[in-house]
Amino acid sequence: MRDRLPHGDRVLEVGCGPGSFAEDVVGGDLVCLDPIPEMLRVAKARVDPKRAARGDSVVEFVEGVAEELPFEDASFDAVCSLFSFRDWYDKRAGLAEALRVLRPGGTVVIVDPAKMNRLHGVLGWLWMRLWVGAYARLLFRRSDHPWKWLAKTYRSFGTTRDYVRMLEEVGFVDVRAKVVFPGMATIWQASSP
Repeated sequence: MRDRLPHGDRVLEVGCGPGSFAEDVVGGDLVCLDPIPEMLRVAKARVDPKRAARGDSVVEFVEGVAEELPFEDASFDAVCSLFSFRDWYDKRAGLAEALRVLRPGGTVVIVDPAKMNRLHGVLGWLWMRLWVGAYARLLFRRSDHPWKWLAKTYRSFGTTRDYVRMLEEVGFVDVRAKVVFPGMATIWQASSP
């Protein structure tokens, strides 16, 4: 992922969570966006000391959502999202916002699960609903275990091709997708015109 982002430029991470990715971004100006204030506090405590020790600039932490990015047009060289794209309420609107805040020739990189195709989606949903659900009930010994939401979330995932089309439809160019692990991780990369 880091290899796909421009070095030394202004980067926006959408859905930074606890800062797992941000802590290892070397150089450049980094802005981390998340809708949950507590996640931003955790990320700040985790990321700032590591960047300071390397002599990197302080990260700007911003509360917000992908669908309404609180930034000026053409203000970033790259936008990335690692395992938070699935949580965007309106993926198309979020991608349009990413395109708006990217400078011409800027890069968007998204890493998240996607179904290989519709059949894979049905089989994956059954796997999560039956096997993972049963295993979680045995493990947690509760009917309200958190894993039940995984099957519901997975059902709403699109296919790799769905998201390639969506990126193209909102105006990105040079759209590419690479399946890293079927059903678990796909990398989409595209450029702003």
